[in-house]
Amino acid sequence: MTIKEIELYNFRIYKGENKIDLTSANKHNIFIVSGRNGFGKTTFLMSMVWCLYGRNMQEVDDLYKKEIGDQGGYSKYLANSLNRLSKAEENYKFHVSIKFVNVNIPEVPCKEITVKRTYNTLTSTSEEVEVLIDGYPSELAMEVGQEIFIREFIMPIEIAKFFFFDAEKIVNLAEVNTTEQRTKLSQAYSEVLGIKKYEDIKGNLENLQMKFRQESASAAEKNQLAQLQADVVKYENQIKENEDKISDYREQRNEKNKESRDIQDKLIKEGSLITVEELQKIREQEDELTKKQTALQNELRDSYDIIPFAIVGEKFLEVTKQIENENNFKSAQFKEENVKGVTSKILTDLDDIPKPKDLLITHEIRKFYSDNFELLIRKHFFSDTPSLPEDFKELHEFSETQKNELFALLSNIKLSFRESFKRINGEYNLTRNELNTIRRRIKDAETNQENPIIAELRKRKEELDKDIIRIDDTVDSLLKEIGEFTNEKTQRGKRIEELSRKLNVSEKNKEKDAVITRNINNLKDFIGKFKAKKKESLEEQILKGLETLMHKKGFIKKVEVEIIGDDIDIVLKNNRNEEIKKESLSKGEQQMYATALLRGLVEESDIQFPVFIDSPMQKFDEQHAENIIKYFYPNISDQVVIFPLINKELNEREYNILSKHIARTFIINNVHEDSSEFLSIEPEDFLKTYNRMYSNAN
Repeated sequence: MTIKEIELYNFRIYKGENKIDLTSANKHNIFIVSGRNGFGKTTFLMSMVWCLYGRNMQEVDDLYKKEIGDQGGYSKYLANSLNRLSKAEENYKFHVSIKFVNVNIPEVPCKEITVKRTYNTLTSTSEEVEVLIDGYPSELAMEVGQEIFIREFIMPIEIAKFFFFDAEKIVNLAEVNTTEQRTKLSQAYSEVLGIKKYEDIKGNLENLQMKFRQESASAAEKNQLAQLQADVVKYENQIKENEDKISDYREQRNEKNKESRDIQDKLIKEGSLITVEELQKIREQEDELTKKQTALQNELRDSYDIIPFAIVGEKFLEVTKQIENENNFKSAQFKEENVKGVTSKILTDLDDIPKPKDLLITHEIRKFYSDNFELLIRKHFFSDTPSLPEDFKELHEFSETQKNELFALLSNIKLSFRESFKRINGEYNLTRNELNTIRRRIKDAETNQENPIIAELRKRKEELDKDIIRIDDTVDSLLKEIGEFTNEKTQRGKRIEELSRKLNVSEKNKEKDAVITRNINNLKDFIGKFKAKKKESLEEQILKGLETLMHKKGFIKKVEVEIIGDDIDIVLKNNRNEEIKKESLSKGEQQMYATALLRGLVEESDIQFPVFIDSPMQKFDEQHAENIIKYFYPNISDQVVIFPLINKELNEREYNILSKHIARTFIINNVHEDSSEFLSIEPEDFLKTYNRMYSNAN
């Protein structure tokens, strides 16, 4: 899939109709879009994310989440996305459209797909989304919903961060610490590696099998199942209701936070105690500390999930010992069956061997050999079989995945939990104190003048700040409820599964049940092998990328991708097999790691989608930059669009290295402070034209 054309109409700084052609006649895959800061590079990237995902764009990257927050919420973001000159001319409509070619949608033949998102700031309450296939409205998109169509058939939002990214900020891939961050990233890995679609098929088959088995339930069992299913639906609705409330509250918080900051600006200007530039720096520190505090709160919340297991440590050890014994019991049963099976085969073979006529094998002789064969086979081939009491019973029946997760939790408690908890708690208290100090400094900078207008402003700000605290508390409470509802829903789901598993399938469904069971087992086996294969190939791809891109050769000797249940983690190791903490890497090295990870994921995915990269050469030294230009950009996708600052993020030497891969180049020309346009320049004239246009610019 590639993009043929993008059109921006009255979107932010792009007044009127602005089209950019991204076709390539010579199979070159690099497109360069450049302009000076403030001319519209980041806006262009943002316009595409908005076109595809609308309100949900903030799920793609913190960059968009922050932008929406700074604007005072999504509705304010939309209102402020109308070009100012267009608004002055009373033209209140803006849109962004993207035209895709070479799209492969199963059973839907098409040459082009156009996605267009439109908003009218005067009349609209929500955006209008159109999906056109070869110029006509798509029946499939209308049937499943335009937003779902985009996420299912064009680009899942979970993996958009790997295809639209700010190269300076992808270092956050190397700074994933909390369970919540790891879970979100793991979902994205699972989606991009193609694991999720097989897990979904298996889940659908398991649900179908449960339905067949539930048909044969007695009246009492059906009532019990119906009640459990009703509970599941009830908790799903409560979770959805809470999520909607949280979305509304966060919108309100953004609006109140913006109004509070605007008032703060006025108070500080009146007091003249610090400059606007100083205020901006303090605010940036406040934002960073707030993010850090939130991350530490999440880590603490994760720790609270582990604390109960640490408190009941003795009981927890008993459970893990029981599960270990259950595993040994299954192993012993399997081995015992093998011992008896091999003994039986040997005796059968002995019976078939011709014997002397005078040799008489009595029952006692046969029993002697049978008993000793068993003892010798067990001794020489199965001597490691653990011994368990004869009355041993299985209590838990954990799957292999559940067992691994439990032992991982035990290992965490034994080895690192205590120190980790102390570190998190200490850092949280330190961050909170630093944040309070900065907030006091901002408050101290506010004027002490007591004229009526200033007093009213201060009163309004205090009200807003109290409202923000109340909203934060309410959101925390709702999130806690979601956790409780999710737990209850999971318990009901497990109970439904247990009951359904015990039911005997009816005669009419026996054949179907057997087919489904066979397919589920085949899928389980396939998913296990598929994960193992993807794990190995992703390890190889990331290591290969690191060896190609980094100039400290041999610094990272091994990459391990750990997949436990739904959790995926990536571990870097040196030549002594010691783990290299990603947070200990320099920012440039973190960016190298994140770039190698992106390259590996794109290589391993079966998703063909253009890659868009803002600030492409930030944090790279000369050699790293050259490696990126030679080995990363030309190979990561069939269509790569980069947004460099010329002479800063892409100099003449680097441009010349890249030139043999360049298909088209564009300069964003700032016509007016509220209007920019795209100028298509021949690649060989690009640098000369750019330098001529901005030779006198500061």
